[in-house]
Amino acid sequence: MPTAAYPDYLDRLEAEAIHILREVAGQFERPALLFSGGKDSIALTRLAEKAFRPGKFPFPLVHVDTGHNFEEIINYRDELAAHLGEKLIVRKVEDTIRERGLHEPGGKYPSRNPLQTYTLLDVIEEFEFDACIGGARRDEEKARAKERIFSVRDDFGQWDPKRQRPELWNIYNGRIQKGENVRVFPISNWTELDVWNYIKRENIKLPEIYFSHERQCVVLPSGQLLGFSEHLNLDETDEIVNRRVRFRTVGDSTCTAAVESDAVSVNDIIEDLLLAKVSERGATRLDDNLSETGMEDRKRNGYF
Repeated sequence: MPTAAYPDYLDRLEAEAIHILREVAGQFERPALLFSGGKDSIALTRLAEKAFRPGKFPFPLVHVDTGHNFEEIINYRDELAAHLGEKLIVRKVEDTIRERGLHEPGGKYPSRNPLQTYTLLDVIEEFEFDACIGGARRDEEKARAKERIFSVRDDFGQWDPKRQRPELWNIYNGRIQKGENVRVFPISNWTELDVWNYIKRENIKLPEIYFSHERQCVVLPSGQLLGFSEHLNLDETDEIVNRRVRFRTVGDSTCTAAVESDAVSVNDIIEDLLLAKVSERGATRLDDNLSETGMEDRKRNGYF
């Protein structure tokens, strides 16, 4: 049983994340919370409430909208921002493509994920953000596993693994040069299961896309199920099926696969995860499989 001397492990994770959020508020002049509408960034908003209420958040919510997002996520994003009463800044990749003269991605499953970097760097420059908070976790992917909680980026937004700073005794060094910024990961030490246990404990409402539902899906050569979308460039030979699925993670609809599941509650999802043998990104994210270093390459170019 948790006691004052030996608190529940979720209490310890929560206390660490709240401490990190308050460190951001204390060390930086213009922080922002990057909000995707996914479960991790939703958990971050609950942590921010606990860190700063009854006051306002000392940072806005920022969403980089690719235009390929799931409709359920966009609706939830707007509802949550209104419920919280916090400022929401939305910048669209489509506008960046037009303004910068970028090329739309091609292929059967065109993902705008690589182009997100340009929009993200533009919004950082526009508002002069010196710290961007995100919900990345070390258990998601090997490049994220070696990144610090305070991750320094140069004035081009690029990540250099050799510039990682030591983080001893929960001491975080946010000192940066003009033009640089820091990406901050308060739930870096959490796992997917931790997030879901926290969602259960806090009774956090999530987009319905996380729970089992009927959806038209395209069967990929790998056997994965990609939700049917107007943004896909399908052939006549592509197999489209109706399946009961849910999404373990949410990103571009063109590169985020669903998993077959009958889980209709948080408890059901926790039971699913206890049996899962593949990480959420490994099971669902097509863009991570473009190369062995797909995520690290994107981070070096400024991706979150």
